[in-house]
Amino acid sequence: MVTELERELEVLAERLKYLEDSLDLAQKEKRLALLEKEMEAPDFWRDLARAQAVTQEVASLRQCLGRFYRLREGHEELSVLLELAAEEGDAQVLAELAQDVKKLAGEIEDLEVELLLSGPYDASNAIVSLHAGAGGTDAQDWVAMLLRMYARWAEAHGYRIRTLDLLTGEEAGIKSVTFEVIGPRAYGYLKAERGVHRLIRISPFDASGRRHTSFASVDVLPAVKDDTEIKIAPEELRIDTFRASGAGGQHVNKTETAVRITHLPTGITVTCQSERSQSANKAAAMEILRARLLDLKIKEREKELAALRGEVKEIAWGNQIRTYVLHPYTLVKDHRTGVERRDIQAVLDGDIDDFIRAYLKVEARKQAEAAKAAGMR
Repeated sequence: MVTELERELEVLAERLKYLEDSLDLAQKEKRLALLEKEMEAPDFWRDLARAQAVTQEVASLRQCLGRFYRLREGHEELSVLLELAAEEGDAQVLAELAQDVKKLAGEIEDLEVELLLSGPYDASNAIVSLHAGAGGTDAQDWVAMLLRMYARWAEAHGYRIRTLDLLTGEEAGIKSVTFEVIGPRAYGYLKAERGVHRLIRISPFDASGRRHTSFASVDVLPAVKDDTEIKIAPEELRIDTFRASGAGGQHVNKTETAVRITHLPTGITVTCQSERSQSANKAAAMEILRARLLDLKIKEREKELAALRGEVKEIAWGNQIRTYVLHPYTLVKDHRTGVERRDIQAVLDGDIDDFIRAYLKVEARKQAEAAKAAGMR
């Protein structure tokens, strides 16, 4: 066991060195010292906007540096303890050290994954839309299951969920739902979930007990708070109000609180009926509209780059990114990364970090290879 733990600690030391280089700690330390000196100036708070920006950056730098230093100190401590335990031959201490090494590896991996979230919108909240596809009532029930899965995932990560729009099925489940996941890097993580999700199971709605396949689409957009990011002129909008349907009490069902906004230049239409007031629904609908217009802008940019590179990508409903099998065996398989899980109930309870991490690493590798290839031209 000693040799194995020594080898694991050597690997972790290499990963920490890679993180140190990737984080550019030396530059961050210089930047922090410079800002801290600025904060010591007597007139620092005279320019309130600048002072707030500096204090926020200082807090962020301290958090980043402190987190890395704690990991490095933890590694050094474990190396010393392993050396002492090896001399004494204490099996119990070695077993405890093995658990501590595993925990440290997980913490290092968390920081590695966060480094992958360097996109311009990765730090944003996420607007997630789920839509039932082929499969009828089973597909609508599948949407309800996915909503629960993402709600449990968000809860486990300390995120908050705000429902923006919900359309329930006639018999059971949910036809479509849009919700915002509020928290740091929510979009950066959940963008890995965008695509078609397929469920195979014995249908609870089939009296004959036959196996059914259901599909649901998951769309994830970054929440755009800054109006300067996406400019929308008032004359480009058509705003309709109507009575909200579904849950919400007598108030929302007796007054026209629900809002539908159509962006005339693009034809994009969004609705929101979950809030109690028309103004709140309008604000939420505008947030969704900005996110969808930003997504359209990003897709157009990617399409132009793909045309320059000669790439052709076909997006079809049947191109599922992940399959969840409940019968005749249990398995969750991500078709983009090859990651498989047998404990499907844990996955449906929100334990999807393995899939997210694998996707982010695959995408980072693709981007690195593309950048390398572009540099060789």
